[in-house]
Amino acid sequence: MTAIEQEKRSRSLSLSTRLRPIAFIVALLVLWQIAVSRHPDQLLPGPLGVIRALAELLRHGLLPKYVVASLFRVTWGFALAAVLAVPLGLTIGWYRRCEMAFNPLVQIFRPISPLAWIPIAILWFGVGDPSAIFLIFVGCFFPLLLTAMSAVHNIPAVYINVGRNFGLSTAQFVYRVLYPAVVPQLIIGSRITLGIAWLVVVAAEMIAVNSGLGFLIIDARNAGNRYDLVIAGMVIIGTIGLLLDLGMRSLERVKLFRWSYSGD
Repeated sequence: MTAIEQEKRSRSLSLSTRLRPIAFIVALLVLWQIAVSRHPDQLLPGPLGVIRALAELLRHGLLPKYVVASLFRVTWGFALAAVLAVPLGLTIGWYRRCEMAFNPLVQIFRPISPLAWIPIAILWFGVGDPSAIFLIFVGCFFPLLLTAMSAVHNIPAVYINVGRNFGLSTAQFVYRVLYPAVVPQLIIGSRITLGIAWLVVVAAEMIAVNSGLGFLIIDARNAGNRYDLVIAGMVIIGTIGLLLDLGMRSLERVKLFRWSYSGD
């Protein structure tokens, strides 16, 4: 087999591998539509009904409005949590006495569901964006804090000792030892935490605000059992969640962020 034939075969296998998930999804949609068509009295709409619901949202200009509202809340809640939790987690993880002092509080508050804070969020901020942002902040803060603490703990002692032996200044130590060690783990933790933020915003919008994708679902349920809009909202949430995850995964391929001890 020549090199050209091998390359063509490799491309064909690669294309086939990429098309398999799409074919599987299409098959599921076809089965879904067939099942609904055989039982039209069921409340669950089929894919065609969901597509019509999406078209209705686009026609009335609600889809971009709700998507932007949800992304706005997630962005602010996640960003505020990252700005506060990451430096605090690195500090707590680095200083043993600091960890001994704060870790009990962290372990007490960490298991509390962000949704348990809904009454307090409404009491403090009322019904609106600040409440939803606060709930997302709470949901993201502790996972990012623990990720940063764990990242510091996982720095090999030999590299810390080498940095000290070479007499690195604080800035040099952070740049040449701490930074390459913790960034890869922080990206992985941020990817997981962003998924949590997307889950929290949907739940928060069902209670604490009057816009967004979560509000779309609960409003469609209350407005005459519009389950086509409910499923449409779920599809949009899943699609955006996938895109957010792909965006975070793309950071793992950035050379600057892949910098670590095993790198070049």
